[in-house]
Amino acid sequence: MINQRLRRLRLARGYSLEKLASEMGGIVTKQAISKYEKGTSKPSPSVLNKLSEVFKIKSSYLWAEPAISVKFIAYRKKSSLPKKEMERIENYVEQKLEERIRLQDLLQQKMEACLPVQDYSIKKIDDVEQAAINLRNNWSIGLDPIANVIDLLETHLIHIIDVNTSGNFDGLTALGYEEGKLKAAAIALGSRVSGERQRFNLTHELGHIVLDIPCDIDEEKAAYRFGLAFLAPESQILKEVGAKRSFITLQELLFLKSRFGLSIQALLYRLKDLGVINNSYYKNWCIEINKRNWKKNEPAEMKPEKPVWLRQNILRAISEGIVTQEEANSMIDEEINIKKPQSLKEKQSFIKLPLEERHRILTKQAEKIAEVYDQDSDIENFQGGDIVDY
Repeated sequence: MINQRLRRLRLARGYSLEKLASEMGGIVTKQAISKYEKGTSKPSPSVLNKLSEVFKIKSSYLWAEPAISVKFIAYRKKSSLPKKEMERIENYVEQKLEERIRLQDLLQQKMEACLPVQDYSIKKIDDVEQAAINLRNNWSIGLDPIANVIDLLETHLIHIIDVNTSGNFDGLTALGYEEGKLKAAAIALGSRVSGERQRFNLTHELGHIVLDIPCDIDEEKAAYRFGLAFLAPESQILKEVGAKRSFITLQELLFLKSRFGLSIQALLYRLKDLGVINNSYYKNWCIEINKRNWKKNEPAEMKPEKPVWLRQNILRAISEGIVTQEEANSMIDEEINIKKPQSLKEKQSFIKLPLEERHRILTKQAEKIAEVYDQDSDIENFQGGDIVDY
């Protein structure tokens, strides 16, 4: 099993065989690593330990058979994305989804309701509108604008994975199964996009997950329509804008952008799709957008939303002693340092110190705490505020 694990870890890091050999300090050649990955040779204990050190994992992980099988169901990209980069992204997503499902299991988190994978069948493109409403009803979120798309998806164990890559990558969707049972899903997105584009990309990928699209319908167009319908339901758009418009101002479009979290371009396309504006007026706006160079950078650009599930649950797992800090750092790709309460042994050691040394340590700690109080305006406001009687 080490051959599959090793290859996936290497590709997920974007390492070539030569690069991995270099990271290991040259204790093995790239030819030897190739043999490990092909399964024609096995690493010695010392090589295994070095691999574990480089990848920041336990050596036992390399020998364990994967419990999770990952299925990719959508891949949006521009054709210029190199094959090697596609391979790296797929392996990275597969690795991260497996880690998050393991964390779910350790914390005993389960899908409250099974994610409706390809449950919404459509016969024509307009059926997508009702599919979006059905999913909203399924998730009990009503028809109002969605304040935070990432929070909604993470609540339903659809993990959001930021992929550090070129601007040519839009999205990748994966499903994680264990013994045929769906455990979680993942949507991977390029990290360098505006908030409004990010929100649409997420709901576009959600469309790929939930829609059952026949061969005679363009899958991308259906997912595109779903993303818009999910973020801006027809009834809400018509209530805000009206059924027919021959003119719409930039100020109104900017208001709708902030309300629904969609770009001006996406909103105009939505209005055209719903027949609120005609094709001619839509094309005039497209020309105007090009003239103003708003194709990539619109006015009133929104900040991207941030995933929180992983960090929140990593911190919980560390606090409860479920994972070590080293394991946590590997999962989250950053250093997390949590100072745990002193043990009885540490407290006894402190008491045995000379009085002068204890005084020095306590004084230093008090100075650090004082700095926090001096710099934190919230604490100052809290201490200086009025007393309210209830």
